[in-house]
Amino acid sequence: MARIPYADPKDPDKQEAAAAIIASRKRLGHLHRMLLNSPPVAKGWISFWDAVRWDTVLSGKLRELVICQVAAINGAQYEWAAHAPIGVKEGLTQAQLDALPDWAAKRDLYDDAEAAALALCDAMTKHVHVPDDVFAAAKAALPAREVVEMVVTIASYNCVSRVLEALEINNADRLD
Repeated sequence: MARIPYADPKDPDKQEAAAAIIASRKRLGHLHRMLLNSPPVAKGWISFWDAVRWDTVLSGKLRELVICQVAAINGAQYEWAAHAPIGVKEGLTQAQLDALPDWAAKRDLYDDAEAAALALCDAMTKHVHVPDDVFAAAKAALPAREVVEMVVTIASYNCVSRVLEALEINNADRLD
C-alpha cells in the first residue's frame, strides 16, 4: 500500500492536471494518481517525461534498455513491470532483459551501443560519477545528441524509481 493516499482526479483542484495526464497517457496510472497530490508537479512531470520519451531521437530499444537497467539496479518492480514489455516491443529480447543484472558477463547478447549504454547506466546509477573510459565508449557508439538524451533518460528514470520506491507505489494498489 502506498505511503500516502492516491489523489482523487475528480477533485476540482486536480482536474486540470488530471486532464493533461489523460491527454498524454490516455489513462491515470498509480504514479500519476500519486503525483496529482501536487497538480503543478503532475503537469510538469508529464511535460518533461513526454519530451524524454517521445521527443528524442534516441532509439526506443536503447531508451527502454537503460530504463529497465535502472529499474533492475534500483529494485523498482513497478518501473520494471511497466517498461520490460515496452522494451520487447522496441526490439529487446527476453534474454537481454533476463541478463541485465549481470549483463557484462553476458556481453555477447548486446551490441557495442547497447553495452556502452549499459556501462553508462551502471556508472550513473550506482556511482553518479562516470569514468572517462565509460563515457568515451558512449561517445564512440552514439552521436552527441543521443549521448545527451541517453544521460538524461538514465538520470530521469533514476528519479522515477526513487519516487516510486519512496512512496511505495504499487500497481496492485486499488485506485478508487
